[in-house]
Amino acid sequence: MLPTRKTLGAGRQSRARREERDNTSRVPKYTFSDTLDEQEAQLKTNPLILRFKESRKSMAGDPYRPIYHYVNPENRLNDPNGLCFWKGRWHLFYQAYPPEDPRQHWGHAVSDDLIHWRDLPYAIYPNPERCCFSGATLVEKDRVIAMYHGTTVGNMVAVSNDPLLLNWEKITGKAVVPINPDESVPPHRVFDPCIWKKGNMYYSLSGGTLPRGPGGKRMRADFLWRSKDLAAWQFMHQFIEDDYYGMVGDDGACPYFWPIGDEHILLHYSHTSGGKYLLGDYDTKRDKFVVTNGGDFNFGPSAPCGVHAPSATPDGKGGVIAIFNMNPGKPTKGWNQIMTLPRRLTLAPKRNIDPLIIEPAGDVESLRHDHQHVDSTPLPANKEVVLSNVRGNAIEIVAEIDPTNAPMVEMNVLRSPDAEEITSIRFFKERGYKHREFGRGNPYSRQFSSLITIDSSLSSTLPDVLSRAPETAPVGIGEKEPLKLRVFIDGSVVEVFVNGRQCVAVRAYPGREDSVGVSLRSRGRGAMLKSLDAWQMKNIYA
Repeated sequence: MLPTRKTLGAGRQSRARREERDNTSRVPKYTFSDTLDEQEAQLKTNPLILRFKESRKSMAGDPYRPIYHYVNPENRLNDPNGLCFWKGRWHLFYQAYPPEDPRQHWGHAVSDDLIHWRDLPYAIYPNPERCCFSGATLVEKDRVIAMYHGTTVGNMVAVSNDPLLLNWEKITGKAVVPINPDESVPPHRVFDPCIWKKGNMYYSLSGGTLPRGPGGKRMRADFLWRSKDLAAWQFMHQFIEDDYYGMVGDDGACPYFWPIGDEHILLHYSHTSGGKYLLGDYDTKRDKFVVTNGGDFNFGPSAPCGVHAPSATPDGKGGVIAIFNMNPGKPTKGWNQIMTLPRRLTLAPKRNIDPLIIEPAGDVESLRHDHQHVDSTPLPANKEVVLSNVRGNAIEIVAEIDPTNAPMVEMNVLRSPDAEEITSIRFFKERGYKHREFGRGNPYSRQFSSLITIDSSLSSTLPDVLSRAPETAPVGIGEKEPLKLRVFIDGSVVEVFVNGRQCVAVRAYPGREDSVGVSLRSRGRGAMLKSLDAWQMKNIYA
């Protein structure tokens, strides 16, 4: 049904009532000095910081709460937002739900190395918007700009320029890109934004959908805006061209558009198919993003127990740092979600089967202690090899395995002595699809992807743990190339990096205290463990 003057008028009146509502937060808000020394002194006695410390202490004994992945100090957690580097420090913002006013505020943490995080007070509070949804930041020489979606009103802009980004001021005090009640005039929607600058103009991408798919189904349609002053924004057009990697129902939430190597990358989240990325060329004359490649960060449902939305920022060296939130799979008192380890994304030298290099970012090696080493060890066919000296639920494992001709090799972690509880990391050599997209004559057209799987279906015997199907991702491994695994286990998360080309992660909740073992197995035929090193990991909150 086409909108009538009456229905459009009613929509405008409804929006006006929403905008007039007082959405002032009930969370205490503090103004800080503009010098670093004074800010640090104020933080020592700040009531929110003291409250956060007590909250962390009260939950420190929870066996499922990570000790070296970031998890917020109180209540729930959702999307990471506005990851950036400012004045020598990394800043992570996130969807926080303060207990006295559990609407989304922007929570805030700071780190020198992307690993050791320190809590800071809530950064951006709602009003006039009802909730502060997701968004991105842009670092300029003299300030940091945050652009985010404010529910009920539209997209907001806030700026800060103090040393620790503690004080934020909202441009105009209202939505700079108001919600459009009629998406057909002009053809756009207002949702999660990102922001960048080209020349003297600011650009913003607003995620969203339009009913232009088969049978009128909704499809992702990213809407481009520009502004000279951050206050007045002009709608331009849809931004993406030649995208054959999206799916019906994708909505382009949590977008981040940055240069990577000699190309650009658009990271985003789909509420129907998970975290994704597009690679391509930024046509700056036409202000279009021409897609040449793409891929996924999710290889199963986001919930329960899966990877969710990204936040990302350039690393200053041609790469992009990305971090994701992860959904829970078990009720935990006082908290729920966590963050992944930060990942460094760079373009692969040969951008064909695996277009990205994906590696852990930050100084995670500084957490290692109590090193254990396993020398070269045969893995006989169909026989489980238990590593008696490698145990723990807060460890890092680095393993190199020659699968030879074995159709599958597996590493089992969080294993109980009788294997009643077990989380399995499995590698299936060349069991993926053949890459016919390259056409005959291209050597890649004859190559099959291998598959990496995390199976958590037997991770727990507890009745309140939600099971999920295995997380299974493709990865390109050369015919004679060894399998190189870097496995991070931390309370209730298992995160696996594979040959620097893929990463899979799930939450796992063993019910037994003795589910801390590690074993290896080769199925069908024998394989060879070339080396394995393991470390216990320090607590970044201790």
